[in-house]
Amino acid sequence: MSRTSSSPSTITTVGLALFATRWLQAPLYFGLVAAQGVYVYKFFNELWHLVDHVISGQADETYVMLAVLKLVDVVMIANLLIMVIVGGYETFVSRIGLQGHRDQPEWLSHVNSNVLKVKLATAIVGISSVHLLQMFVDVHHTPRHDLLWGTVIHMAFIVSAAILAYMSGPMAAHEAKGHGPKESPHYVVLPRQRDGRKADGSDASEGVARADTARHGHGSRGERGAVGEQERSEAEERIQAAGFPARKTLEMFDDGHLRAPDPQTLAQLGKADFVTRRDNVVLLGPPGTGKTHLAIALGVRACQAGHRVLFATAADWADRLREAKAAGRLGKLLAELDAYPLLIVDEVGYVPFDDDVAHLFFRLVSHRYERASLIVTSDRPFGRWDEVFGDSGIASATVDRLVHHADVLTLDGESYRSRRLEQTAVTGWGGPGY
Repeated sequence: MSRTSSSPSTITTVGLALFATRWLQAPLYFGLVAAQGVYVYKFFNELWHLVDHVISGQADETYVMLAVLKLVDVVMIANLLIMVIVGGYETFVSRIGLQGHRDQPEWLSHVNSNVLKVKLATAIVGISSVHLLQMFVDVHHTPRHDLLWGTVIHMAFIVSAAILAYMSGPMAAHEAKGHGPKESPHYVVLPRQRDGRKADGSDASEGVARADTARHGHGSRGERGAVGEQERSEAEERIQAAGFPARKTLEMFDDGHLRAPDPQTLAQLGKADFVTRRDNVVLLGPPGTGKTHLAIALGVRACQAGHRVLFATAADWADRLREAKAAGRLGKLLAELDAYPLLIVDEVGYVPFDDDVAHLFFRLVSHRYERASLIVTSDRPFGRWDEVFGDSGIASATVDRLVHHADVLTLDGESYRSRRLEQTAVTGWGGPGY
């Protein structure tokens, strides 16, 4: 009996020990950093020789062109090293944790071994192209044998990169099907949908949402086309697991009825950079101005950017937190929610909190403060949140943490539902999508 009970801990210990061996690779990447320094030295050495020959009048056009190609070659190899150092370390050793640094490369947010291999292959093809161009520029001093084999090797690089790019998409899709959705752990209970639809939001707008996912994914021709299908599939899994009550996108949002905010502000938020920065978004405004629509649309964009998202109304979050506290697992639930870079809390203020829920909601906001992002919608300005929390001190402390790193948008305009009702009364029909 004791042997059986100790087995899981033994397996866990061995597994953790094996997983910890990934740190053995860390010195390898620091070694590549040293190699990067060597190429920096080589670059300036070549540059010095080029300048010296130009000043002394010993450089003709062919010499200058070859020297510049050497410099380009060095820079491309250095770029390849950076890709391996940063992307490889992040993929195989540990997250670097740039915390929303403005210079973070766009590919780092969705890098994986498949993407890294394809990018390396295309970088190698680029370097080979520069080498081959050097040969043809200096064709009079390049043996025919070298030209022939240089061309053959370059074509081999192109073919191998094309095969790798072609295979990476189907293989990743097959792996995703075999293992099922990776983004929805068993311990998370998705919120109930108010309109009775499935958690994936299947309705007439699903086709529009899928088209939006395709438009804003990273797929295009060449390498991006190969990995684009995998990224769209993973983004779709995240969208379905988020528990959105419907499928909404920024393109579907009608901002014609709004006097504020500026559409450019919404477009900027649509880049989902606030999730990477661990900032919050607070949407305030009267009913019918599109707060829930925008919250869902921003959540969809975050899913497409590679972030896990979880959506629920404030009442649903209150029930979940209350049940976790009653079961003695509130701390565990808050820790589990750390796996989601973005939580969406919709309709704060529609149902007043009792004292217990007010403190629990404060715990949620305080726990995620400067750790992960929240999108909160409310029909009340912050000055009236004491009506929701029933305690001005708790309300003030919650607002203070919520807005410290946040974009606060007040939606000022006529109710979309009221306008549709008026249109129906006048024309007898509700217009598109009614």
